[in-house]
Amino acid sequence: MSRPDPPTETLGPDDPTWSAQPTYSNLGEVRAHLLPSKACRPRTTGSLSTDPQPLPPPLPKKTLARAHSLPTHKTLVPSPAQAGQPQRPLLGSLSVDKSLVGGDEAGRTSPPAELTFSTPDAELGRFFHDLRSPEAVHTVLAARHLEGLCTIHARLRARFMGGRPGPCSPGHSFRLLDSSPCADGGDALYYRVVRVDGEAWHTLAAKVPKTEAEDPNPWGLELQASLAPHFNLQGLCGLLPQGALTAAPWRGSVALTVEVPERTAAQWLAEVGARRPAGFVRDAALLLLQLSAALQRLEARGAALAELRPENLLLAAPRGCTGAGPPRLLLADFGRVRPRAPGPPGPHAPQLGRLLRALLGPAPPLATPLAAGLERLAAQLPRARPSAAQTRGALQALLWGPGPELHGLGVPLGSWLQVRRALLTLHLAERAAGGEAPGLEDWLACEYLAEATEASLGRALALLWD
Repeated sequence: MSRPDPPTETLGPDDPTWSAQPTYSNLGEVRAHLLPSKACRPRTTGSLSTDPQPLPPPLPKKTLARAHSLPTHKTLVPSPAQAGQPQRPLLGSLSVDKSLVGGDEAGRTSPPAELTFSTPDAELGRFFHDLRSPEAVHTVLAARHLEGLCTIHARLRARFMGGRPGPCSPGHSFRLLDSSPCADGGDALYYRVVRVDGEAWHTLAAKVPKTEAEDPNPWGLELQASLAPHFNLQGLCGLLPQGALTAAPWRGSVALTVEVPERTAAQWLAEVGARRPAGFVRDAALLLLQLSAALQRLEARGAALAELRPENLLLAAPRGCTGAGPPRLLLADFGRVRPRAPGPPGPHAPQLGRLLRALLGPAPPLATPLAAGLERLAAQLPRARPSAAQTRGALQALLWGPGPELHGLGVPLGSWLQVRRALLTLHLAERAAGGEAPGLEDWLACEYLAEATEASLGRALALLWD
């Protein structure tokens, strides 16, 4: 029986754009080794590679005439397309009188690259046009706050997503760090493995399928191998060949994962939920926010998770962060991912509602404003059936605002957004001055305020409070 090919990824209006990163090309046998070995079924080797899309024809060359205006702003590096951010607003251009344009020296003069604290007073007019106009100053500063958040978000993303190992090659050697698994997922055990390539080494995880687990869906495993790197989706980087580790407590080749999990969401809930430390509800909301981001990517690819199981939601320490703070969530159960059937826009909403109820079960209702908002969202998910992107927007609003007190009062949400962007920028600067490095929650907050629009805020408030 033939299997449907993984659908082409299309992003909706609520989906953030991510930087295009290359997928690993040596994963042809990964799917077969993610299937648990059983006596009644021989192993097969399948190819996960996808046919490359043909390149578009080259654009015709155009002859550019001399521009009669000078742009007052250049895109910062990295650019929005590289950093996975929305396009930043242009601050306008300053018309130049032709009589003022002199020879080659004048033609080589360029405006400042960006508005910074060190921008000379004589050049401020290029950005503000009229410093005597408070409205003009406010507009430019609001755009600069957005630029700053986009830059901070891009740098934090590079830190948290950086250091990814390349694909495996025959010259690599491997070492087993522990004889016992570092994490016990619902469908697999994970062992820490070091991959050595000359002077370079990477700590990876060997994903060993459990023989008693249900047969995974090959379509979902092929989809996993075709996805671009995502912060909340388990990444693959090749195979650990059979015989590479003589002391390995498993047989045959197994898949290698980029991220090394520490425990599962089910274990976290059993350990932390029982004693309910300070910040438990907020950490639960941040984990659910990351899960909705992972499900948003699946929905964009026309896929859905048949069953959401906490034991297959892996938790790992984010790169570049201290031990404190929320963990990184990884969706790993691609064996239960299938093509999305026609139906309501939110195929995962009922499952997210049940998971949210399980997280909030030990908590007294209405204990805090955030807990009250999560209770409200848990009731709305099975009724409204929002998409994962809409659920993510509602969780962002519960974590960082706007609150219900602004809903229905006619307060311009665009003004609230500008104020919060400025306050977050100042907050991060104050902490940096004290030597405190930004954490995962700071990055998620930057991502929210950099992507949010007045319309998206309105949709989030309507889902929560209408």
